[in-house]
Amino acid sequence: MKIALLQMNSVADVDANIRQMNDLSEKATALEKPDMIVTPEVWNWYGGSKAEKFANADDQRGGRSYSAAQALAKTHKVWVHAGSLTEKATGGKVSNVTYVFNREGKEVARYCKIHMFDITSPDGARYEESAAVLPGREIVSYDCEGITIGCAICYDLRFPELFQALALRGAQVIMLPAAFTQQTGKDHWEVLLRARAIETETYLVAAAQTGPHKAEDGSVRLTYGHSLIADPWGHVICKASDGVGFTAGRIDTAYIEKCRKQIPVLEHKVLGAPAMPRMAAAE
Repeated sequence: MKIALLQMNSVADVDANIRQMNDLSEKATALEKPDMIVTPEVWNWYGGSKAEKFANADDQRGGRSYSAAQALAKTHKVWVHAGSLTEKATGGKVSNVTYVFNREGKEVARYCKIHMFDITSPDGARYEESAAVLPGREIVSYDCEGITIGCAICYDLRFPELFQALALRGAQVIMLPAAFTQQTGKDHWEVLLRARAIETETYLVAAAQTGPHKAEDGSVRLTYGHSLIADPWGHVICKASDGVGFTAGRIDTAYIEKCRKQIPVLEHKVLGAPAMPRMAAAE
């Protein structure tokens, strides 16, 4: 399976973001002929105020962004892992949601980001995702033509227990659409992705936002980019250069099995492993 990762600079304009996604997809499919296209986190709307975010979010299924990703799958006859989009929730908040469509445009999975990005960056800037976004609680994986794919989004990367749970469910590939900040990305992005790939012996597929966007307070904040795929041994097999663009890499399920036979970490797992059956005492 060949996967193309779109690296976008999404802004506070849904129509402009849809055009950017379609333009990159046209170029990626013409050059790479992928089986799947992956978009970054919040590809449909990035920046602006909480009220603007809610006003421009999709309604439950079938909104502008959902329909655009679905149409992309149908048009190019590819799977689309629509990184994440903003979708209206309750209390004036949105959900940060991944949708997955097969080659016919049928929805096959929905994942709502679990971990909220409420942190203070090294320069003192405060990020409070939970002020505008409702978290999910469900762990999600899906079958893609015989390959089991697990779902995660951005800040989820810092919580290895989610990735372990996906691996125990049989995930061979884990998707991580993201909008990592420039400051944390330069130090943590690649090392965390490679660590999660090594720990779970899966391919980590990370499509990222790149460049500037305006925050609610009017300040300009930068995202790191560097979309990449890390293989089960922790090697980076493809990476996007700086700026808007795309990259692509192939998933080799035989290589996953080879790595797991050499170092069978899932078989050796003790902490957090499914409960072992009790054995009767010998007479």
